[in-house]
Amino acid sequence: IATWNVGSAVPPDDVSALFEPNVADGSVDMFVILQEVNSMINKRLKDALFSDQWSELCMDTLSPFGYVLLQVASQRMQGVLLLVFSKFVHLPFLRGVQTQSTRTGLGGCWQGNKGGVSVRMTVFGHPVCFLNCHLPAHMRNLEQRMEDFESILQQQQFEGGAATGVLDHVVFWFGDLNFRIEDYDIHVVKCAIDSNKLPLLWERDQLNMAKSTESILEGFLEGPLKFPPTYKFDVGTHTYDTAKKRKPAWTDRILWRLRRTGSPVPTHNAALQRTQHAYKSHMAFTISDHKPVSAMFSLQFPFRVDMPLVEMQANKEWFKVSDASVKFTFASSYHRSSWDWVAIYKVGFRHYKDYQAYVWAKGEHSGQVSFSEEDLPRDDCEYILGFYSNNMNSI
Repeated sequence: IATWNVGSAVPPDDVSALFEPNVADGSVDMFVILQEVNSMINKRLKDALFSDQWSELCMDTLSPFGYVLLQVASQRMQGVLLLVFSKFVHLPFLRGVQTQSTRTGLGGCWQGNKGGVSVRMTVFGHPVCFLNCHLPAHMRNLEQRMEDFESILQQQQFEGGAATGVLDHVVFWFGDLNFRIEDYDIHVVKCAIDSNKLPLLWERDQLNMAKSTESILEGFLEGPLKFPPTYKFDVGTHTYDTAKKRKPAWTDRILWRLRRTGSPVPTHNAALQRTQHAYKSHMAFTISDHKPVSAMFSLQFPFRVDMPLVEMQANKEWFKVSDASVKFTFASSYHRSSWDWVAIYKVGFRHYKDYQAYVWAKGEHSGQVSFSEEDLPRDDCEYILGFYSNNMNSI
């Protein structure tokens, strides 16, 4: 998981450092990337699905290694791009993908870049939710931050299945949470950073202190902050704010929480193992007044739902048009839609709409589709067949 508030910055030429060292060896199953961009740059880019510079850069970086953009959440939340990438081999077992967004501030009608955006799904049968929040800024607004977070949790509800609320899932909560360091003045904070006495600052970090007093934070955990505060820097430098002289702070955070007790989901927290392997900042990037933060986790589930809902049969090599036929069968639990389709993807495809051709899988009892000659790609190379479920919003 990576979170980065980039403001109005244009993407750098290379962001591969955010995903290293594990992207090339394929040891990571899923990447979740949050880019918070200035709402004006989003408007300039028309905020169109898959067509903004940041999404394109992330796809260019990850798709050569077999990762597919599973979902992008940005609706109604100007300036937020929450991107979920997965190895393409896992796509049939990432189901029920849904997104939600909540604006906060003045009745939800203002502060377009403040609020929460989430993506939820079942991962091999287990409900997982990635929740980004951009909470109110400034030292004085601690209470407002907590109220907004509670409001986001209450408002975001998902349809179908037992996991309807955010806390019914394994939750990863991250973003520009805007918590500050209390009491110490800017000179004490900078001195502690320079002398690597970060534990002194942990004690006065608002989020750390709030964990013992705010019931809404119960169960949320975080790895140790062994990296310097990631805000606020002079753009283009590694120097903390010299213009407004704002105190450095750990505004950019990544936390997690197991499912709440009594959640109506057929798994048990005790049997689910979660390990955090890394929690770090990426100080080399200088395009923003924030530094990006990333964390790596592993989840070990007590069981896996790994039987595909749709199975397809086709000739492995297509030499002529009559070979371009696909048969499919459905699991008894699968609910068809007249908007389902079968697509041909080139190996290394970037997202679910990055197909070479598609055919509607219509008809209540239809179990076969054929591609016409004009639909077929002309390149002599390897392709992947995918069945897109409209109801489940996933391949």
